[in-house]
Amino acid sequence: MSAGPRQGETTRLLLDLDKLLVARLYAARVRPYLATALFALQVVESRRTPTMAVDRHWRCYASPAFVARASEAELAAVWVHEVSHLLRDHHSRSDRYARTHGLTGPAERLRMNIAADFEINDDAFGDGLVRPEGAVESGMAHLPENWLMEDYLPHLRLGSFPRDLAWLDCGSGADGLDRPWDLGPDGAHGLSEQERDAVRFRVAQGITARPGRVPRSWRRWAEEAFQPPQPWRELLGAALRASASGGGAGGDYSFGRPARRAASLPGIILPSLRRTPPRVAVVIDTSGSVSDAELGAALREVAAICRAVGGRRDLVTVVPCDAAATVAHPLCKAEGIPLIGGGGTDLRAGFDRALRAHPRPDVVVALTDGQTPWPSRRPPCRTVVGLFGRPRYDEDSDALVGPPPSWARVVEIRN
Repeated sequence: MSAGPRQGETTRLLLDLDKLLVARLYAARVRPYLATALFALQVVESRRTPTMAVDRHWRCYASPAFVARASEAELAAVWVHEVSHLLRDHHSRSDRYARTHGLTGPAERLRMNIAADFEINDDAFGDGLVRPEGAVESGMAHLPENWLMEDYLPHLRLGSFPRDLAWLDCGSGADGLDRPWDLGPDGAHGLSEQERDAVRFRVAQGITARPGRVPRSWRRWAEEAFQPPQPWRELLGAALRASASGGGAGGDYSFGRPARRAASLPGIILPSLRRTPPRVAVVIDTSGSVSDAELGAALREVAAICRAVGGRRDLVTVVPCDAAATVAHPLCKAEGIPLIGGGGTDLRAGFDRALRAHPRPDVVVALTDGQTPWPSRRPPCRTVVGLFGRPRYDEDSDALVGPPPSWARVVEIRN
């Protein structure tokens, strides 16, 4: 018979793994579309984790003290919350946001963690899941629901939150910043990049197969998991830089800031060249060979293009085109664009209509399945072709249509 703890000693609290796994099973029952991801998480006991946290390698670190004091219903909600960070790739998105905006330090990562929580918690609870104590929601910052993490961050200030939120820590899987307790890429029980992608694919497949009771944010995620928006910011930036060698494309002179050369010419004020985002015309193939799903993907890409030009909707026009194109629509919102068509395909008419606009676009983006003749001449501006990823046939001859011209930058839009 072993002796009990000596006077002054404390009993080491062990992780109640059975309780934690029962809570995971409950979470999978009330959120069956997340079951594959929930059971892919590998549990690691951690006394340095405040509550429960995840890393980018799909390990779930659990504090024995937190598991002991939380109910199984609360733990089930935390399971769903933590796996949502990983499915939505918040760690990689936080890294990209930090690089783009020059953000460093733990305080900025805490902001990203809270913004990611806003994205998740808007519709995570209810319908069988309790709201855990301390869960943050967008209403606490007087912000609307159903935004993405990147939308919340410009409006989020830590000073508006209670100081005790400093403990909030969902781990490196939520904000990309490595933690002292992380086992790292070479540690045990982690998933490889291919395994993580396979889990996301299976979850997205389950959501799209039975979307009836799935929240709107998860349906949107599943659609983008199958067909993620292309990196239009990088593509259009490269297009603008390439077109900058042309006379004044993407820029104009302004006296708002005098040119630096004016210092050598006393008494003379010279204007400086002011760069502006590119003016973009989007030609959308609305012919009968383009499916409804591909038209929906085209509208998502229009929204991504609008974000890439800094939200300047006045810089984006949309030209629906099958065998003819008559109207160039200014962009109000992607959902309101009438995609009229259904006949044959001739995007030459769409290019012609886009290039006749005043002012003329700096970049033309064509979204098509490729079953079209192309302009015989290179347009007088940069061209990007978003090509739906499937075999492309000429409807009249049953022969494969040739690829887009060499003067176009081609990007595959994969299903």
